[in-house]
Order: sequence, then C-alpha cells, then structure tokens
Amino acid sequence: MAIIPDGNRRWARKYGLRPWEGHEEGAKNLERVLKVNLDLGVKHVTFWGSSMDNMQKRPWREKKALLEVYRRHFLKLLDDKDIHDNEVQINIIGRWEEQFPEALKKILHKCINKTKKYKKHFLSFLLAYSGDDEMVEAANKIIGKFKGRVKRITARMLKEHLMTRDLPPVDLLVRTGGEPHNSTGFMMWDTANAQLFFSEVLWPDFDEKKMREAILDFERRGRRYGK
Repeated sequence: MAIIPDGNRRWARKYGLRPWEGHEEGAKNLERVLKVNLDLGVKHVTFWGSSMDNMQKRPWREKKALLEVYRRHFLKLLDDKDIHDNEVQINIIGRWEEQFPEALKKILHKCINKTKKYKKHFLSFLLAYSGDDEMVEAANKIIGKFKGRVKRITARMLKEHLMTRDLPPVDLLVRTGGEPHNSTGFMMWDTANAQLFFSEVLWPDFDEKKMREAILDFERRGRRYGK
C-alpha cells in the first residue's frame, strides 16, 4: 500500500488552527492507522511525508514546524512497541539528506539502523520526494553509469536505478482529501497497475475505520492485468 495523506493544512484551517497543527494531527493519525495495516497483514506501507515543493516553497515557519513534527514522531518510532513486536523495517526515501538539518538526519538514520534486520513488515517514508525528480534522476544515473554503452534502456534497468528500487509494485494507492489525482508523478513506475482509493475525508480524520474500509474495498476488487 502507498498513501498520499492530503488535507493536513485544510484540516487545520477548518478548525481555526495553524498549518503545522494539522501536520501534527496527521502524524498522530499515521500512528493509529498503521496498526490497522499490521492487523490486516499488509506487508509494505509507503507513506508520502513531504514533497520537494513542500520543503522548498512553504513558508519558513511552517517548514520549521514540520521538521519538528518529524523529529518528535521519529523519536517515538525508535522505541515503538508495535514497530519492534511486529518486526517493521523503517526506510526513508527522497532528498531528505540534502535538505534536513543534521540533528534530524541522525534520528532518521537511527530509525533505519535499529530496524534494518527486520523483514516481516516494511514502512517506507518518502521525505522531500518527487516522482518526477525520481524518474529524471534514474535516467541520469543510467547515462552516467553506462556512458553511452547502452543502446536501449530496459524496464529492469530503470527500476534498479529508482530511489524506490527496493519497493515492490504498489497494489493499492490511497489518497485522502477529496482531490482525486496524482501529484508530481508519485511513484509513477510502481503505481502503473495499482488499484486507486480516493476519499473525501481529510487525512487527520481518515481514521482506523476508514483505513480498514479502504483495505477491505481493495480485497473485494478483481484484478485482471489486461486479461
């Protein structure tokens, strides 16, 4: 499963709060809905925490507050009982190492290193991530690596050079917030055959019941893959 958690700032405006209070509530909601995924046996969950535009174009105060939300919640993940009891490997993908402060990067690396031996479940965060950037970067890596010696790029070659190369194809893409579209080519390679679930509910209100409904809806669908 991949999740585009849209609606944090709109949720904050709805309740007369500051934008980063919506991000805080969204982070708390993720902790709740992850338990549903574990209970229902979802092996891979990929969560889009922030885009490159989020980190580059949002007001400075909001970006600072968002980084603080990351700091607190990743510190909690370090010793989270559900993470360790269920052997959840944490991965972080994107340009976060280029854009985040050193103190936060150390916490994120601790989460990665502390869970890297777990293989039962996988929780991947996309931070400072853009799907368009990912695809362009993959093409440039191939050009740089083979220096004109390759006449044809294969699907396998492209996948091997993506930031998300270690993730499997997405079965179910969930987007909240009432705007049924993709954004900046989100995981464009691995969502090509995904089932889509769009919800009008803003992410902080997309609770355990809503997540369960999305997963059960997916289980009822037939997947034909062109047959």
